[in-house]
Amino acid sequence: MRRPPATIVLHAALATLAIATLLPLLWMVSASLMAAGEATAWPPRFVPRIPTTEHYRALFARLDLTRALANSVLLATAVTAVSLLLNSLAGYAFAKLRFRGREPIFRLLLAALVIPAQVAMLPLFLILRELGLINTYFGVIVPGMASIFGIFLVRQYALSIPDSLLDAARVDGAGEWRIYWSLVVPFLQPVLVTLALFTFMGTWNDFLWPLIVLSDARLYTLPVALANLLGEHAQDTELMMAGAVLTMLPVIAAFLGLQRYYIEGIMSGSVKE
Repeated sequence: MRRPPATIVLHAALATLAIATLLPLLWMVSASLMAAGEATAWPPRFVPRIPTTEHYRALFARLDLTRALANSVLLATAVTAVSLLLNSLAGYAFAKLRFRGREPIFRLLLAALVIPAQVAMLPLFLILRELGLINTYFGVIVPGMASIFGIFLVRQYALSIPDSLLDAARVDGAGEWRIYWSLVVPFLQPVLVTLALFTFMGTWNDFLWPLIVLSDARLYTLPVALANLLGEHAQDTELMMAGAVLTMLPVIAAFLGLQRYYIEGIMSGSVKE
């Protein structure tokens, strides 16, 4: 069966955009394997003459990024775990529990989505300073513990939970915590995986907030440590590309591993009351 010309043109355009998106990433990986100075040579090269891993070894041996990598893993994992718990509790409550002021509070939260995150950074910094959390891991974790987007995402998915299922559990004598852990959490699995992926990627790639809160180099996350690397080795393009690859690989691996749940969770976000 012949495809319509419009379909062929659309597929060609999508393939072109995909290639244009992938080319910089592929060059970044290729440049990280080039010898020193080869990435900036003219005419430009897209494939290393002799691939080498010397820049990756230098990152961990000479520049000691192992601690920054461990910090990023610790913080991203902690923020993701706490965020899943709090956002799922709040999203389920707004979807299925009846309490006074539920709708006005939820509408107020949605209205706050239009406020740029940068606006809240100064008051948040002042609050954390009063609490003595500046230059600590907790200072990085606290702002990511819950998000309006996460609450909204879980709430939209939780709306599809049958009320009869929850009522039957209550009639059988199950408490709200038992219902949440035994019924709600398994039902929310696709959207929770989606939220976990969003949260992990956002925390892993976050540069501005850790830069503001942390002053001790031993606490730096990978993006902050790599920014300092740029100041010290601005001319070493291959070394910088190796650092960028290290930052990119974990989130790409997480996305590819959880892609099925991610798509299912995103598609289910259109559920409405």
